[in-house]
Amino acid sequence: MKNLVTGAVLAGSTFLSPLAAYAETEVQFWHAFTGRLGELVAAQVEGFNASQDDFKVVATHKGNYSETLNAGIAAFRAGEQPQILMVFEVGTATMMSAVGAVRPVADVMDASGAEFNQDAYIGSVKGYYTSTDGDMLSLPFNSSTPVLWVNRDLLKDNGVDPDTDLSTWENVGGVLDTLAAAGLDCPLTTAWQSWIHLENYSAYHDVPFATKDNGFAGTDTELAFNSAAQVAHISAMGQWAKDGKFFYAGRRNEGGANFRAGECALFTESSAGYAGIKSEAKFDFDVRPLPYWKAVAAEPQNTIIGGASLWVMEGHESPEYEGAAQFLSYLSSAPIQAQWHQDTGYLPITSAAADTTRAAGFYEQNPGTDVAVIQMTAKEPTANSKGLRLGSFDQIRGIIDEELEAVWSGDKDAQTAMDSAVERGNQLLRRFEQANR
Repeated sequence: MKNLVTGAVLAGSTFLSPLAAYAETEVQFWHAFTGRLGELVAAQVEGFNASQDDFKVVATHKGNYSETLNAGIAAFRAGEQPQILMVFEVGTATMMSAVGAVRPVADVMDASGAEFNQDAYIGSVKGYYTSTDGDMLSLPFNSSTPVLWVNRDLLKDNGVDPDTDLSTWENVGGVLDTLAAAGLDCPLTTAWQSWIHLENYSAYHDVPFATKDNGFAGTDTELAFNSAAQVAHISAMGQWAKDGKFFYAGRRNEGGANFRAGECALFTESSAGYAGIKSEAKFDFDVRPLPYWKAVAAEPQNTIIGGASLWVMEGHESPEYEGAAQFLSYLSSAPIQAQWHQDTGYLPITSAAADTTRAAGFYEQNPGTDVAVIQMTAKEPTANSKGLRLGSFDQIRGIIDEELEAVWSGDKDAQTAMDSAVERGNQLLRRFEQANR
């Protein structure tokens, strides 16, 4: 159709035929991906645009997760918001409270007639972005969960059997002793310390991170991650930091560069680290389940998701919502979603995508790539393990990061730091509650 339109213009037609007057409806999509993930998103957009002639999705990188959320908020206030905005999972409560700014995905899809079945989405993923009435508010897109990445070569070179059991933190502690004694500078590092070592730690051990079902049951929630279970873990990590067994690289994913360069033996990171590790690592690696403390739980519960979902913004015309719905349907289709899962390590958001991946033999050919799926779906989530829905949580994470850094540096003990983080974070929760009554 595009060639025919171009031909009509070049032929010097003196009138606009219906064909020549036709224009694609543009849909703006703002996201937070760069590098390999940015390339894969671009490929998805190109694939959708090539699959039909009615709509054109334009993808724009707007910075990291926090910057993208802030850009979307600022754009809405200026009346320049995109049709689709990527928002990381901790921004969910903020988006839910933005009355008049967002249009629930379930409403967008139902109005368009696009293929959409809420029951097709994996429950532990869907639940994070679902209203109390059971309707999806945003579309899960890049959903990940933390796992343990293992440099098998470093273990072997430093006197540890690369097949050793690392399922518990007790076992990991023993391995860290051996690695440190062998002179390794980075036995363990981590990405996203709050998400992995407090938020997911709490879910995995079935202890509350906050009251009111971690915020799902009301905005009058209070933080609770200063209990004995969380403090014991942070205290252990603080001692590992003091002893040179835990290397802290930064608040986001700075430690990923150290692991991919072959400097660190163990790395707690998102399952989505797969794309970068597979392309850059020059060593033999494993992906294992996130360890748990047997002293705290007889067996692990389930981890919770990270990543982001796609929100549809208000203030646009009907054809643009139709285009947004068609694009979201395309992203959820089994072939596209399965490929995304296989390329990135993000969770498949639908059962069909997981089945497609399994039927293709991907898990057999790439051992460990199903660890995240199993870890998320082996058990039915509890009130403590279905996720978090807390207002101002991006800022609360900043507070947590500050207090954890005080533990790693030896300036505070774990209990003092967690008590301070809870007290400071609760002040933000009260402000959010007051603003959203």
